Amino acid sequence: MDFADIDPARVQRLDEAALQGMTLAVWADLQPDRIAVYDPDGTAHSFGKTNARANRLVRLFRDRGLVPGDAVALVCSNRVEFVEVLAATLRCGLRLTPVNWHLSADEIAYIIGDCEAKVLIGEARVATLTEAAAACPGPLLKLAIGAPIEGFEPYESAIAPFDGTDIPDPVLGNGMMYTSGTTGRPKGVHRPVPAVTPYATYLMRGYDPATSVQMCAGPAYHAAPLAFDVRAAMAGGVPLVFIDRWDSEGVLRTISERKVTHFHLVPIMFQRLLALPDAVKAKYPVDHVTFIIHGAAPCPPEVKRAMIDWFGPVLTEYYAGSEGGAGFLIDSHEWLSKPGSVGKRPALLQVRILDEAGNDLPNGQAGGIYQQMPPGGGFTYYKDETKTRASRVDDFFTMGDVGYFDEDDYLFLTGRNAETIISGGVNIYPQEIDNELVKHAAVADSATIGAPHDEWGEQVKAVILLNPGHEPSPALAEEILAFARANLASFKVPKSLDFVTELPRSEAGKIQRNKVRAPYWEGRARQI
Repeated sequence: MDFADIDPARVQRLDEAALQGMTLAVWADLQPDRIAVYDPDGTAHSFGKTNARANRLVRLFRDRGLVPGDAVALVCSNRVEFVEVLAATLRCGLRLTPVNWHLSADEIAYIIGDCEAKVLIGEARVATLTEAAAACPGPLLKLAIGAPIEGFEPYESAIAPFDGTDIPDPVLGNGMMYTSGTTGRPKGVHRPVPAVTPYATYLMRGYDPATSVQMCAGPAYHAAPLAFDVRAAMAGGVPLVFIDRWDSEGVLRTISERKVTHFHLVPIMFQRLLALPDAVKAKYPVDHVTFIIHGAAPCPPEVKRAMIDWFGPVLTEYYAGSEGGAGFLIDSHEWLSKPGSVGKRPALLQVRILDEAGNDLPNGQAGGIYQQMPPGGGFTYYKDETKTRASRVDDFFTMGDVGYFDEDDYLFLTGRNAETIISGGVNIYPQEIDNELVKHAAVADSATIGAPHDEWGEQVKAVILLNPGHEPSPALAEEILAFARANLASFKVPKSLDFVTELPRSEAGKIQRNKVRAPYWEGRARQI
């Protein structure tokens, strides 16, 4: 796309619309019949139709008494209703929290209650939703997507009576994602000032509404797919192809046949694509792909090189979090000259490397990574001032990562002092797992850690101290794991279990998880 062909008036119109949450409405006006969303089953939804349904949803919200600042919880897989709800909350001042629908009923109920949702929109396929909703009676309005759900109004019939024309008085909405915690429950990252991305960002990524196609292969409730796939497609005016379940050849076929140009993946997805037989890869041309963005977990250099060899130098890596901050980006050309880096020190916001005493460290020395908060755009962990303060040094915050800048100011990650496990790009909170395992009669104490795994990056492992009268055995290990499977979401269940005779503790009696973890990572260059 030639930048000389860009209409300045269109850019200005889109930037103004973004400030009111109305970008989708602009594209619906410019190209009402162009496809906005392909559902996983191939059903197509136009920009005009998707925008009209978002307007109907806004009017339903207002009819039921919702006002700007109220919260909406969305428990939904990758489908067009996710986009409709997002568009509606963005233009009527509501705060949207997408919920991981793979969580247990208790975990879903906790997030619904903690975010103070006035509306709960859920999909019938989520088996735990009925139980979660019953445990959390707060929402005033409950809408069921798909099949009926007891106690919920049908989404379709609820919005049907309302006008689908653009609302005349939009108010920019916000979002609150839930992110990792080390003391049990995840916390909402609350940023009182909504983030607004200028249209120039999408132009720089090569979006052309006439030819570009976006794919979302990860769950839209995660921050990165939500930002880089869903919201990018809405703002860039391009079709969004939803993938509901990972199938390596199916994803590659979709990229090829739908002429997908832009998508976000995590490293495990790279590895699965690369593992396809050469004959399968040869069936699906990918030379039309222009922009692949990845992050969320470390990418082995050999994997990234193989992806660049296959798709070309179209990969961009990011290092960021729901909390915001400076943000790092590195494209393929830069990365090939600085393999392993996540990007150069940003120009706008500062980044500091601090030792445990809070002193700044010189380039070449690893320490805690602290990013400057933007003026007026700082965050808090929702209803958790203690956690908020613990992450701060002056107006800088940390996500718990450790790294260093080289002599050319490129950042390299070397570890993580936060205890969160990242497995396949998904954050897992070890204390939550320990809290369940110690309920087993044989378990005196538990230290769950992330053990190295070539495909997933980290794999959940439980290290168990037994109560007197119990002896380690494969049968007892399987019994404890079965207990975990009955009480935890499947992706949190330890994949393996080791017994120990003692667990290292600090003078204050707290288990030193880093010391439990260390032997499993011994001899590895990267400890993250």
